[in-house]
Amino acid sequence: MTTHMSREEAWALLTEWVRSPSLRRHCRCVELAMRAYAERFGEDPELWGVVGLLHDADYERHPDMDAEDGHPRTIMAELERRGQDPAIVRAIASHADYLGVPRETPMERALAAVDELTGFLVACAAVRPEGIRGMAPRSVKKKLKQPSFAAAVDRDDLRHTAEALGVDFDEHLAFVIAALEPHAAELELEGSAGQA
Repeated sequence: MTTHMSREEAWALLTEWVRSPSLRRHCRCVELAMRAYAERFGEDPELWGVVGLLHDADYERHPDMDAEDGHPRTIMAELERRGQDPAIVRAIASHADYLGVPRETPMERALAAVDELTGFLVACAAVRPEGIRGMAPRSVKKKLKQPSFAAAVDRDDLRHTAEALGVDFDEHLAFVIAALEPHAAELELEGSAGQA
């Protein structure tokens, strides 16, 4: 029988495997965006949230993507060992382009669409006095046009993954910002104004 772990179990696993505060924050951001999209699409927010929380859980320990036990293979193997729902394992596999797992379900497409984007939004929030509060798609798109800003983020990929999810890009930006904004304090995205 397959099952999916509770949010508490997923968080315990993440915090056991990940020490880096920035990687924990990234996983939490992806969880929040995934839960929001699950609700929008009438899917299970608990299931989608666990996928978001654990998608990079092995990255700190096993960053070598070419190794047999590299990211995300180790977390996939751990979830299989624990008898977790194959949909969770497959979604995590699908976010790693180099594994060649096609994104077939809304959950898989959503993970790809929010993963890099949340990282970019965190970078944008870091340079705004207000942090993520009041952030508009317009200002995010301005940053996207600066190749030197968060240079590792593939701009085309951000657009393609939103398209594959079937969501207009501006709407996608606004939606993910709205998923993160209420948690600005927890995510340390309040900016310098919020720390005053």
